[in-house]
Amino acid sequence: MNEPGDDLVIAPGPGLRRGLVIPASELIERFSRSSGPGGQGVNTTDSRVELLFEPATSASLDDVQRERLSRALADRLVAGRISVVASEHRSQLRNRSAARARLSELLRTALAPPPAARRATKPTKGSQRRRLENKKRRSDLKSGRGRVTGE
Repeated sequence: MNEPGDDLVIAPGPGLRRGLVIPASELIERFSRSSGPGGQGVNTTDSRVELLFEPATSASLDDVQRERLSRALADRLVAGRISVVASEHRSQLRNRSAARARLSELLRTALAPPPAARRATKPTKGSQRRRLENKKRRSDLKSGRGRVTGE
């Protein structure tokens, strides 16, 4: 579905009623050499993928989504861009797919609306009574402990 080089398709979900399609022209892929072991090809293949997306200039997002993304991903934005890196696979194609999957999941969670505020409730009379009974029972148990006096 999210093949490298194609548009990035994010399925419908919370905050994305009709889903989202980010055109491939708005995604920038940069390739470099992965670190770590990898045999003969490690020093010759550019398998590490860095996927960049700039939400502020994206035509696929509306103003509400743009604002929600900027608030949710404020700590991840560098020069107004979201950067996702994948280098766990040995092939560039699999790393490209992994980076796209990570970006779509990141955008999905960032675009989800905030949870509803918690409404404060009072404990029921029964739960208050049970709590006090348990405290009394525990107090009696502990007060029965201590030194034994010789009688």
